[in-house]
Amino acid sequence: MRSAARPVSRPAGGPAHGFAAPFVAVGPSGVAIRDRLKGLTPADVKVLRLVGDHLGSLASRDLKARCAAGLDHDTGQWADRKRALTAESSSRWAGSITKTTHDQWALARRGRLAHIQSLEAGIATITHRLSLPVGEKGTKRSPGGYRDAEEWFAKTRRLGVLQNRLAAVRADWQAGRVRIVRGGKKLLRTRHNLDAAELTKAEWRKKWEAARRFLAADGESGKRYGNETIRVTPEGEVSIKLPAPLVRLATAAHGRYVLAARVSFPHRGEQWRDRVSTNRAVAYRVHEATRTLVFDRVLDHPTRQDHAPASRQGRWADRRGHQRRPPCRPETRFPRQPRR
Repeated sequence: MRSAARPVSRPAGGPAHGFAAPFVAVGPSGVAIRDRLKGLTPADVKVLRLVGDHLGSLASRDLKARCAAGLDHDTGQWADRKRALTAESSSRWAGSITKTTHDQWALARRGRLAHIQSLEAGIATITHRLSLPVGEKGTKRSPGGYRDAEEWFAKTRRLGVLQNRLAAVRADWQAGRVRIVRGGKKLLRTRHNLDAAELTKAEWRKKWEAARRFLAADGESGKRYGNETIRVTPEGEVSIKLPAPLVRLATAAHGRYVLAARVSFPHRGEQWRDRVSTNRAVAYRVHEATRTLVFDRVLDHPTRQDHAPASRQGRWADRRGHQRRPPCRPETRFPRQPRR
C-alpha cells in the first residue's frame, strides 16, 4: 500500500499548484510467474496436446457463438453456451472458456473504439491543415499548412481514405461486429510470408496449432490448493482434470492425469507456496512455446506474454525483437577539433 497526493487547482491569488489530502493507493492485485515443465514423458506431451486441442476447438466454437450474438447477448445465452460446453468438458473448464471468450470480445470492442478515436483525430488534423494557406507556419499549439500544392493534394486523397475507413469502422461498432483470430492475426499473416519469417510450412503449422490450444483454469478460493482444474501441490506435483471425452486417459482418481514433471517457481515461489498452502485462488495456464526444433511446456501463474520468436531477432535486436541502435565504431566517429 502506498500513499499519494492528488494535485488540485487553487483559486486566483493563491499558489499555482496545491495538494489535496493524502489518500491510500491500492497495491498490486496480482503477479505472474512461470516455470518450465521439464522432464515430461512422451505420454505427458500427448495428453497435454490432446486436452489443449479439444478445449481449443470448444473455445473456437464458443468465440464464434459470442461474436455472432453481438450486442444482443445476455445472461441467458451465456448460460446456454456454458451448458453446451459442460457436456463436452466440465463445468470448470466451461467457465474458463466462456470467461476467456468474453475477455477477448471486450478487448476487441475496446480496440475498435480506440481505432475510431484515432481516425477521428487524424481526420481533424488533416482537415485543419487543409483549411490553412499553403506554406503557412504553425504554432506551438497547432500545426500549420502544408508545404506545397503537391503535398496538399496528396492529403486531400488521404482524407478521403480515412473518412471511408472511419465510416466502415463505425458501422462495425454500431452493429457490434468484432474481428478476432484465435492464435493471433500476426501469426496468421505469417502464413503468406514464410520466406520472410524463415519458417517452413510444417514449422508454421506447429506454431499455429500450439497458439490455438486452450489449457487455462481460473482459481477458486477454498478449494484444494486453490484450483480444482489444474492443481499444483506445494511439492510441485501437477495434475489436470481431464475433459469428459478424455477421461479414459486418467492416471489418478476422479478423472485426473498426473504429470511426471515437477514445478518449483523459483521467482516468488514462497508467495505462491503460501497461497496454495492456504487454499487461496491461483490461476494457471499451460502453453507450448515453439521454436525451431525446440518445444518447451511452460506453466504460467496466472498468465504472461511470451517472448518474440527468434526469427525477429536480428543482429541488433533484443530478446523481445525490438531493434536497437548499433554501437558507433571508433573509426566512424568525428575527430575532436582542437580549441581555438
